[in-house]
Formats: sequence, structure tokens, C-alpha cells
Amino acid sequence: MRKILFIVLSLLLVGCAPTQQSAVVEEIAIPTFRPTSTAEIDLFAAERVALAFLDAWQRQDFDSMYSLLSFNSQEAYPLEDFREIYIASQDTITMASLSFQPRSILRIGTRTVQLYYDVSFDTNILGQFSDTGRTLTIILDSRATDWQVAWSVADIFAEMGAGARLEFDSSTPSRANIYDRDGVVLADMNGVYVRVFVVQNDIPNLDVCRRTILDTVDVSEARLDAIFDTSQPHWVMEVGTMEATAYQAYRERLETDCDATFDSMPIRRYLPPGNPLPHVIGYVGYPSESEISELVRQGFDAETIIGRAGIERAYDTTLRGRPSGRLSLIAPDGSRLRVLAEASSQIPESIWLTIDIDLQTFVLEVIGRAYSENRIAADGGASWGSISPGASAIVMDVNTGEILAMVSYPFFDPNAYTPFPAIGREVAALQQEAIAEDSRNPQLNRATLGIYPSGSIFKVIDAMAVLDTGIYDEETTYFCSGVWEFEGDRRFDWLPGGHGSMTARTGIRNSCNPFFYQTGFVLNNVDPFILPNYARVMGLGAVTGINVLPEAAGTIPDPDLIRTQYGRVWTYSDAVNMAIGQGEVQVTPLQMVRLYAGIANGGTLYRPLLVRERGILDQRTFVAEPDAMTTYEVSEDAMRIVREGMCDVTTAPTGTARYIFLPYGQAPSPLNDYQGGVCGKTGTAQSPRPEEAPHAWFAAYAPADNPEIAVVVMVENSGDGSAVAAPMTKQIMEYYFFLMDREE
Repeated sequence: MRKILFIVLSLLLVGCAPTQQSAVVEEIAIPTFRPTSTAEIDLFAAERVALAFLDAWQRQDFDSMYSLLSFNSQEAYPLEDFREIYIASQDTITMASLSFQPRSILRIGTRTVQLYYDVSFDTNILGQFSDTGRTLTIILDSRATDWQVAWSVADIFAEMGAGARLEFDSSTPSRANIYDRDGVVLADMNGVYVRVFVVQNDIPNLDVCRRTILDTVDVSEARLDAIFDTSQPHWVMEVGTMEATAYQAYRERLETDCDATFDSMPIRRYLPPGNPLPHVIGYVGYPSESEISELVRQGFDAETIIGRAGIERAYDTTLRGRPSGRLSLIAPDGSRLRVLAEASSQIPESIWLTIDIDLQTFVLEVIGRAYSENRIAADGGASWGSISPGASAIVMDVNTGEILAMVSYPFFDPNAYTPFPAIGREVAALQQEAIAEDSRNPQLNRATLGIYPSGSIFKVIDAMAVLDTGIYDEETTYFCSGVWEFEGDRRFDWLPGGHGSMTARTGIRNSCNPFFYQTGFVLNNVDPFILPNYARVMGLGAVTGINVLPEAAGTIPDPDLIRTQYGRVWTYSDAVNMAIGQGEVQVTPLQMVRLYAGIANGGTLYRPLLVRERGILDQRTFVAEPDAMTTYEVSEDAMRIVREGMCDVTTAPTGTARYIFLPYGQAPSPLNDYQGGVCGKTGTAQSPRPEEAPHAWFAAYAPADNPEIAVVVMVENSGDGSAVAAPMTKQIMEYYFFLMDREE
């Protein structure tokens, strides 16, 4: 009888549930028991410890879990080891959370209790899976004089108590492509590096092989030593990678000296060569230390490439998808004991941009050519092309907000920043060094992060505000003598002698500074917040909402900002400076192209869009739905007058850009005969540093009769907007309307 009882107890201690009650073993369904005797009080206390342990696990409070362990368990597993075992196991599972369900509790003698329970794991890759029929043993610890958990690694998964390990087999899908709006490949995984493998037992001479690897393969000496030191002689070891050209040169030597084998590895590459949109498309790289843990939870590893900038970063999870996975318990002999869960991969989706790569390339060529042609002045001295640190240009669809081209100059090759550069490591290293030493900061996206005084392209806001409020009407005039004066404060026009009698329309046409000084002064006298508020309604002083790229908000000053940020009182001087886009006014080119697109379409400010579609091959989803973020409701007359003034800029005899679009003695631009021509505004913004040349702006839309696109060109420290930025805008628009294949 004693022998039979011992067998029953032994079975219970390893987790076998009894089929009937006896005087020694009791089974009580949770939570039906109540403390009515000494034995039941002990059982209740044990149950509280067990549930507290599981609750702490659910909350990921490993310190509380550890405090409930028996003295012997704590001796066997220090706290840091205990915590690391759980964290490593949960990372392997890719666990996001867990829940538990108690099933029953057993008292075994007077000093041992077992809780039967189920656990459900929610994971990032495998979804939800359950492990049922689990057992937690609680003992009356004589040293602690209380109930404690008799813990071992079997309490993570039972098989681990016999030496089994968790193994997650994953298959990571290849990163998806990025295309332009017409399907031209801009980024793919068709570049190739070569992985090199050796087996120590197969190497003819270890010292010779080691020297050969260090001479030919991309691996450091310390890393190579670590690979050999931590590998068994019969293991196949990956010792490093090499470029395709190096593989061709050194394959035979590696095979002879190391009996090496090889495998190809696809790598990220950006097309066309010298990719013209690095600030938009971005690049990939390795994760930072802080990002690795989350990637591992998703089934990736520390070597996974992720988006580090641009579209690659904004759409990183879309482009890389999710790995497939199988979670198993593997016996010490390598056999698979149990499959816990399986999940299929989430297929990566490609991205189609709103960018037209032909247009993007042409815009970049226009800017680069202008810099090259204007490096030397007529007198042999330096011209703006050798002084200006950079430029930007944006082409936007005025009816959708789609960005057709976004150029920041100077630019760089994103291939230089990938972990396995398609241009080769040596070339990439040289390019990275040159970029780091370039004072012009080629990595700055001047289109979205460059902030500048807007100069005269701000004047359309003055005109809109003064006309819409009724303070001026279409016939209101101001005589521009070339000087604006108030209480001894004298400010001059760019044209000596002035422009004579000006209205809002002719003020825009001639970009007459005194007219707009007066306009700002008058608006300020009525209410100093009128002009700042109109500027903000028209999208300045705040981010545009482009989302996929970082952008600056800029600054639109008003009396409150001047008081809080500069500690002084707003005066008329602030107002008249603002009226010509100077003073504390700071804008981005993206804000200005959006503002002018709004004038073209009747007042709607669309969210700028850079992503047109996402999907797999022909299973795409169109995502570039126009998002009208706001509409500035101004009077029809105000909008009409401003538009007419802008159209005069390129066509009227005194228009500030007429000589660019209708040059005297030369053939006019074909744009002038195309549906009303181009409507635009020149701008020459003084740099905050007086020793520097002004910034050149030109903002425009076309065609006048049926607007399609808005273009803004901004060239830092280069001179007049009409002489520098307007010619570039003309070339861009001529290409768009007459030379480029466009969807009709």
C-alpha cells in the first residue's frame, strides 16, 4: 500500500492530474474553496502566492516574481539570471503580452500545492497561441516560513526542464521596391554582395586561410577570431561578405586556401546611378541599439536593414513586411519536440511615389547647370554660383497636392549610406567623407527644412488681406516715389525714383516696396494681427502636414510673439518689415509652393503628397487622395486682383519677370501662348547677415486659364529673384508642358 501511494504522489509531483480524491490528495476548483479548517487555510495562502506570481508575470514585474521564489530556487537562479531567462524567452516568442487562466489546485501532503493553469501568449508575429495544462508548484518553505514558488526553467515551458530550448525559425522577405509615379524603379534589392563560408575541418592550412580571408573578405581581424573561437570544427561558418568585383578577383584564391563556398546576398540599391532624389527617398541602414529589441520581437534580427531617412523611414514597416515564423521546442539532441505556433509572412508592399523621375532629374539638371554657368562673373571675379550654398525647387499639382518634383541642392548619392553599398565600400567611404566635410550640408532637405525670409513673394498675402478686409479696393492707389517715410524712418524701393501711382494689382506686377510698406502700415493701424492672421490662414508659420518627411514650421511674427520671444513691444516697423517678407518672417519652400497652389486653385490648401500608391504588382491601393486641409475664403475680387497682378509679372511691360518670359529681341517662351501663360511673383530676400547676397525666389503657377502646377525655386545668397530663380522656373515649366510625357 505504501508503494502504491508513493507512485501516486510521484505522478502528481510531475504534473499528472489525479482522477479521484483520496485522504492525501485534494483537488479543488478555483475559486470555490473557503477557509474552514487549518488545511484549507494553508491551501488558500498557497493559492494566493501562485496567483500573485502569475499576475506579476502578466505585468512583467520580474522583481515581484522573484520575491515569491523559494529559498532554494533563488539560490539556483540569481535575480539577473532569472530576469534574463524570461526576457530572452519572450523575445524569442516575440511576445507582446500574456494572460493566464487558473483551472484547479491540488494539495499534496501538508507542504506542497500544485496549481494547474493555462497561458495565452499574444505575439507580434505568431499572433495568439495557448499553452495549456501547465503546473506551478508551491511549497511551504521552512526557511521563509511561508508558501513560496518552487521555480525552475520548466515553468516557462515544461520541456525546458529537461534541457529543451525555444527556437524561432523565421524567413525574412526581401524589402519591397520604390517606384516613381509611372513605375520606374527607384529602389530595389537587385544589387549583389557575396557571402563567404568555410568549415574549419576542410581548411588545408588555417594560418594561410586566415590571411587570405583578411586580405579579401570584408571582416575585421577581431571579428574573424571571434567566429573561429565560438564555432565547432565541423560547423559551416559565414566569415564575411565581399563585393561582386572582389568575388570575381579572389574566388579562386579563397577556394584554394580555404575550400570556401559562396552564396549571393541581395542588397538595397538606388536608381538611376547618382539617384536624384536622396532627400525624398532616403536610405536604409542597421538599427540602433535601442531599436534591436523591438525588431527581434517582430521576428527580425540585429542585421536587418531598416529605413533611416525619407520614404524608406516613413514607410519602413510597409516596405519590409513581416517574417514568417515557426516557434518550436527543440530537444538537446536537435529533435523537434513540439511546435508551439506558426505564422505566414506579411508580404512587403512596394511604394509608388507622386514624383516623376524624369521631371525630378531635369529640375536637378537645371539647378546644377545654373550653378556651373554662374561661377565666374563677367569681370573674372566670383559669381553667385561659387558663393551660394544651396537651392531647392518644388513642383506641385495644384488640384491634388501631389508633389511631382522636390529637389534640394547640393545632393548626395543615398547608395553611400547603405550597409552594403551598391557603389562599393571604397567609393561609399570617400563619398561619406566628402559629404561630412562639405560646409553646404548636402544632407539638409532645403525644400522642407530650409527656413528663409520670403522677400517679395510674401506680397500676395498683403494684397489679399487689404482687399479682402475692404480696407483697399481695386482702385485704391498709392504714389510710389521710390521712398516710404514715417517720422524720419526712410525706406527705399528697389527702383530708384519709384513706380508712380500703384494699385494692389500693379503693386504686385512691379513689386513696388513702398506700396507694400504702406499696405503693412495701414493694416497695422487697423489691427496689428490682421496681416499675421492672413499669413497663417494661407499656411505660413506651421507645418504643411506632409508627414513622410521632417519639416520646419517657420515663423510668422505678431505682437504676442515679439513680446514673448524677443521681450519687446511690436511697432509699425515690424509690420512694414513683414509686409515685404522680411524681419522675423521665416518660411520654407514647401509652404510657399502650397500657398501659391492655393491661389491657383481658388484657396484650398492641400496636404502635400509624396506617396501615390502602395501594394504588390497589379494589386495596388491608390493612397494619394487629395486632402483639403483648409480653404481660405477670401472675396472673389481679392483673389482675381492678386491673380491678375501675378499674371502681369510675366507679360506686362513693367512686370518684374517679363524680360525672362518675353525677352526683348529674342523669341518669347512658348509658355506665353499656352492657355494664358505663367502667373508668378519674384522675390529678393535680404539675408539676416548683411555681408551676404540676398536669396532669390520665384513662385508661379501655370497655365493661367486652367492651372495645373505650381513651382517654387529658391536659391540661397544668389541675387535677384528675377535674374536667378525666374529663368530656372521658366525652364522647368517649358519642360513640363512641352517636352515631358504627361498623363492626360
